Amino acid sequence: MRKKDAVSGNTYVRKVFFSPEDKCWVALAPEIMGCAAHGDTDAEALKELDVAIRLHLDVRRAAGFSIPKPAAGQENEGRVLLRLPKTLQRSLREAAAIEGISVNQYALYLISMAHGQRHPVLA
Repeated sequence: MRKKDAVSGNTYVRKVFFSPEDKCWVALAPEIMGCAAHGDTDAEALKELDVAIRLHLDVRRAAGFSIPKPAAGQENEGRVLLRLPKTLQRSLREAAAIEGISVNQYALYLISMAHGQRHPVLA
């Protein structure tokens, strides 16, 4: 879900999920580290998140800190350059050879598997 932030004019991603442990709905703005809210309903959590985002950005501006850029509108090239330790690179190359695929394909497989194990709201 994306919603326009009235204070900054920027659009931030908002994610909402039910937390069985906390017995409430939790809303996050993943692009703004630490910015979250909760409520008895998903709509209430999102409404509280809007307030939290506005306050968070106000505090950052007042302190002279930079404002996080929203992911909306940023281009993804589909390319990432990684510097790997030689031992890890060798291990990946050997594992990829066993699977009969390229190191890039094997690394993509590993990243996809690890990403799928993350908390579902962040995936």
